[in-house]
Amino acid sequence: MTITRLEKLVASLRTSDLDAVALNPGPTLTYLTGAHFHLMERPIVLLITREADPVIILPQMEILKVEQMPYHVQAFPYGENPSEWEAIFRKAAQTLGLDGKRIGVEPSRMRLLEFRYVKAGAPEADYPDASDILGSLRLRKDKEEVDTMRKAVKVAQDALEGTLPYIKIGMTEKELAAELVTQLLKHGSEPELPFSPIVSGGPNSASAHASTTNRKLQAGDLLVIDYGASVDGYVSDITRTFAVGEVETEYEKIHNIVQQANAAGRAAGKPGVPCAEVDKAARTVIESAGYGEYFWHRTGHGIGMETHEEPYIRGDNMQLLEPGMAYTVEPGIYLPGRNGARVEDNVVVTETGSESLSDLPRGMRVVG
Repeated sequence: MTITRLEKLVASLRTSDLDAVALNPGPTLTYLTGAHFHLMERPIVLLITREADPVIILPQMEILKVEQMPYHVQAFPYGENPSEWEAIFRKAAQTLGLDGKRIGVEPSRMRLLEFRYVKAGAPEADYPDASDILGSLRLRKDKEEVDTMRKAVKVAQDALEGTLPYIKIGMTEKELAAELVTQLLKHGSEPELPFSPIVSGGPNSASAHASTTNRKLQAGDLLVIDYGASVDGYVSDITRTFAVGEVETEYEKIHNIVQQANAAGRAAGKPGVPCAEVDKAARTVIESAGYGEYFWHRTGHGIGMETHEEPYIRGDNMQLLEPGMAYTVEPGIYLPGRNGARVEDNVVVTETGSESLSDLPRGMRVVG
């Protein structure tokens, strides 16, 4: 599997204007090698070219991970003295003949720390954005990836069900978030979650990306819980909205509209359909109900090894959906200073349509 991924990248390089790519620790490096490295004060860079075997520069303490990679990678390990690191990077770059070449990088991933060492090794090289090539590499998930994402969804759904009985009026958003994290770990999530859970009640729920606070849950609140799990390097991202006790009729109404918009967005996805059409399907429901001005963000984003990746489900994105693409559908209505509602599911495109990996009840449930 991983060898096929490397071959696919090399084939893309040969038809591009790039001579190589430089990757530091992150999803793409893991996707290509199966190895997990952490970003830290010691730089780690994987160099992949059109012809030669890949090269990795890394601390000596990490060398055993290279032996576990599924194909030959030439390692350039270094010790603890930072004054010696630049020479190791220079030697690696010279081995591949990279100076003066075009070395693609991931702008959202490559840190200044690693970039300075790579540039020291190949000072006359150009460093263009390689997002298109690297993004397309992970865009279509295979069956094994989808199955892993399905596991991440199940862990998340089981964890939320395990959390709901603990919700009480008067507990703080942070207390609820702490219980949810505990349940995520108990049900099998990796400790490094895709993101910190967003738990927002009442006026805080009217912010799409609220910060979880010490505000206490009150009767009449809408409670938005946006969270996910990590399993074997893949993530889930789910949102459900609850009623804390009895809520106003309008809040029930906006939740029902959001639920209908979510259903419309999920139904719209199929091969050959532009991402913009999925956004339009969900947005039209909310606009037709008179709440269009309160739906402030895109309908969704790609998901896989990262919480946010391609494809992006927004109104101006004419990228066509293909089998294996995975994304979220998460419409919302946010009434400033009052309450907000969002319902989010994880969807994968199939050969004939699309499938929601998440099936947690979407109707408004009462808690507290």
